[in-house]
Amino acid sequence: MTTRPETQPPAIVLYGLQTCSHCKAVRALLQGRDVVFRTIFVDMLVGDERSDTLRRLKGINPSVSFPTLVIGEKIIVGFKEKEIEAALDAHLTQR
Repeated sequence: MTTRPETQPPAIVLYGLQTCSHCKAVRALLQGRDVVFRTIFVDMLVGDERSDTLRRLKGINPSVSFPTLVIGEKIIVGFKEKEIEAALDAHLTQR
């Protein structure tokens, strides 16, 4: 069994807003699946960190809409439960 170095970013990243109900639903789904993921609340960022994150997000999702979920190489925009579940299943079987 290999362990993931702490310096390696998580393979699952959720870009969201704190007040977004769809973002909360995606977080709940991920937490319910007990997967390791990182949430970036874009509305809580300031300065260069916010600018850099928005630039990175625009490269992933040109419409910069929320939630934007990155699971490995898969990008899912919005709360699409079946698509998220399928991407999680595929990602977890690759490990």
